[in-house]
Amino acid sequence: MDPALGPPEAMAEKRDELTPMMRQYHDLCARYDDAIVLFQVGDFYETFCGAAERSARLLEVALTSREDSTGEYPMAGIPIDNAESYIEELLEAGYRVAVADQVEEPGESSGVVERAVTRVITPGTLTEDELLAGDDNNFVAAVARGEDAGSERGEIALALLDVSTGDFLATSSSSREAIADEVSRFDPAEAVVGPDAPADLLPENCMVTPYDETAFDRDRAGAKLSAYFRNPDALLASDAEIRACGALLSYAEYVRGGAHEGERGETADEAETEDDALDDEDHHLEYLTHLTRYDPREYLLLDAVALRSLELFEPRTVHGRDDATLVGVLDETASALGGRKLRDWLRRPLLEPDRIEARLDAVEELTGAVRTRERLHDLLRDVYDLERLIGRISRERANARDLRSLRDTLAVVPEVRDELADTDCDRLRRLHDALDPLADVRELIDDAIVSDPPIEITEGGVIAEGYDADLDDLRGTARDGKQWIDDLEERERERTGIDSLKVGYNSVHGYYIEVTNPNLESVPENYQRRQTLKNSERFVTPELKEREDEIVGAEERADEREYELFCEVRREVAAEVERVQGLAEALAALDALVSLATAAAQYDYCRPEIEERGSGADGDGRVLEIEGGRHPVVERTQESFVPNDARVTDDRRLAVITGPNMSGKSTYMRQVAQIVLLAQVGSFVPASAARLTPVDRIFTRVGASDDIAGGRSTFMVEMDELATILREADENSLVLLDEVGRGTSTADGMAIAQAITEHLHDRVGATTLFATHHHPLTELADDLAAAFTLHFEVEQVDGEVVFHHEIAPGAATGSYGVEVATAAGVPESVVDRARDLVAAADADTEPGDEATDAATASSDAPAAETAAATADGGDVPTDVATELRALDLAHLTPVEALTELDRLKRLLEE
Repeated sequence: MDPALGPPEAMAEKRDELTPMMRQYHDLCARYDDAIVLFQVGDFYETFCGAAERSARLLEVALTSREDSTGEYPMAGIPIDNAESYIEELLEAGYRVAVADQVEEPGESSGVVERAVTRVITPGTLTEDELLAGDDNNFVAAVARGEDAGSERGEIALALLDVSTGDFLATSSSSREAIADEVSRFDPAEAVVGPDAPADLLPENCMVTPYDETAFDRDRAGAKLSAYFRNPDALLASDAEIRACGALLSYAEYVRGGAHEGERGETADEAETEDDALDDEDHHLEYLTHLTRYDPREYLLLDAVALRSLELFEPRTVHGRDDATLVGVLDETASALGGRKLRDWLRRPLLEPDRIEARLDAVEELTGAVRTRERLHDLLRDVYDLERLIGRISRERANARDLRSLRDTLAVVPEVRDELADTDCDRLRRLHDALDPLADVRELIDDAIVSDPPIEITEGGVIAEGYDADLDDLRGTARDGKQWIDDLEERERERTGIDSLKVGYNSVHGYYIEVTNPNLESVPENYQRRQTLKNSERFVTPELKEREDEIVGAEERADEREYELFCEVRREVAAEVERVQGLAEALAALDALVSLATAAAQYDYCRPEIEERGSGADGDGRVLEIEGGRHPVVERTQESFVPNDARVTDDRRLAVITGPNMSGKSTYMRQVAQIVLLAQVGSFVPASAARLTPVDRIFTRVGASDDIAGGRSTFMVEMDELATILREADENSLVLLDEVGRGTSTADGMAIAQAITEHLHDRVGATTLFATHHHPLTELADDLAAAFTLHFEVEQVDGEVVFHHEIAPGAATGSYGVEVATAAGVPESVVDRARDLVAAADADTEPGDEATDAATASSDAPAAETAAATADGGDVPTDVATELRALDLAHLTPVEALTELDRLKRLLEE
């Protein structure tokens, strides 16, 4: 076990003999044995023993020691005022952190100060702005099985909660793949997993946290949900969803400092104690007011592979620009709320044409209304992150500045409503109506909180003058007393004749009258010596002492009263959590729409026409027509971009795309997919015109990657992704395939590519874009009814390859692999040798040649039959010359050509 976790062994052996404070630390470590306990001692959080040694190394802080009657223990501490930066490093090192605060003042305790864990900080339950990475959602997930947990196809439920915003989602499916796709879509930072639930559905970067299995008990989970939502059985679709949601709520309360489920009783039927009920009440997540149950099939499905390939949120290239992503192009949002909403829309594009059209109507109106759009953007800049703000307010972690931030946001709302007052489309009118100004909340904060409050809420200066009569009286008393003291100096100078006499104050000795040594003989008899300095003496009078007690007492009582009043105001605001969240939702959607309209106007996007399947003019309705389409990301990073068209219908749905490397095949396929995705988000698209029927899912098999740690080669990764496509795609899917079959021998690769093409055409029926260097596939396309060929042409000018990046009908005449190798800087000797091999292959290949027949197999002679050119041993050829003739070198990449050349050379040497 990690020595930084759990109760220190050195303390455990002497637990009963430890000092009360060290026993507190030991017991908290035992209770939170999966986390490093940060134990408040004064102004520091301390760790001891193994946790101290580990923390000192990770955080680069001094390792000291603390001694009591049982021995000396290593100790390392971090300052409370700067704790977040250190906690972040512990989280990055893979630890959870339990923060144990002093929960009573030292002066109020007759013994050791009581401490309790007030929060457990984990990657998925962050709420502190300093620890949250950006404005995007930070989800913690729960995975649970249904009653038929033993069944391979039993129902699996997924619950997702953003503790910082209160976003709470749930779904379920009998398909492991469907749940895995949803996990990829939302990318949780952490997960708790129920009994028999498949943890292997979670990505490697997701921390899997062991949590008490009793939290997943059906009755316990149902009871937990009932504390938040009325009739959870009607809200959720299955027992599995109830288990997942209830356990996730239990875990969220636990990290807030609540009781572990296992500490509440041995069985689900055992009644909670009064302390348990109080604990639940103390750690209830008041701002968690909505649970959204959704079906993955309600949205366009994007698995992890598609999310990466289409570069929605992260660039694929190692050294690429961080903003070279689809969200980087579209995100013109003015607020954190809008940025989060835009990312959610990109994760979950719509399927229903009516919902898509509603967003498009709003984007169109905002695109045309330039002044309104720009004015809204300026106003939305003043909108704070209301979701996280109301979360902090409800958790009682908000300070006075947070309340003023809420007030400043509410002050913007009437102006935003005015800008939307004359809008025409239904979506914008509904947003106008949803923008609740919360005038009563704004007025409360205006009346109660000063305009520029301090950060600290316990030291006064927070509550506005005139809000509370008792507080005003206390402040008046203190103010009058200070004025009396301010006048005292002048009075005493006149009375004593000591011109250098001064009245001052310090926090140790309070108020004093200071007289320099040469004037000590003139000090009146009623002066009482308080402090002796080198060159002067300090005195106090009975009247000054009385005034001091009056001032200090009034100030202390005023500070206490201010804190009480602030907490009351904060609770009143927290009671309006649902109204604030409703306002946040409306502002977020408006900001996202304004962002889409801004991008459309800036980048010359067009409104796509959305067709319902079955309503089109081409057959039974499948249509994808794009005129002058552009890649939204590439065109922002390049000086110029060549637009291209795309046209797919039911009788023309599988495109075989050929052309040299670097000619634009991959960019073309991705831009088609991104245009489809953007249209279903409800965005305008980078094209001169576009018309399409929504697709249910986008599949991609693009680029080379391996999984060495998982024992999978590049080719195996490719085959795994292809297997998923062939198993799950249907006629409503969009499939992108790029160079399938390149990770194996030429004959095998061609056979696989042809078999996949035939399967997608004959059985799946998906809209498919297939880029390939296997030129025999272009002949196959001629024999498949719904297949067609496209190519990217190039030309040679003065011996150099010139790419036009324009797509045209038909097949390419060559791949120009050798020329591309030259442009890439491959040594001239290697390029010359490659040219010789190409020339030799072309000279030896005549019509009717058996090797040619094998290499260019058509649908009458399946590509798999080219395997006859090899021996039974597999990839080793019986005749090197025959194998050489079978290679289509002109259509191989330079690296592939060199690899084949090296293989054949070694065979000849053997």
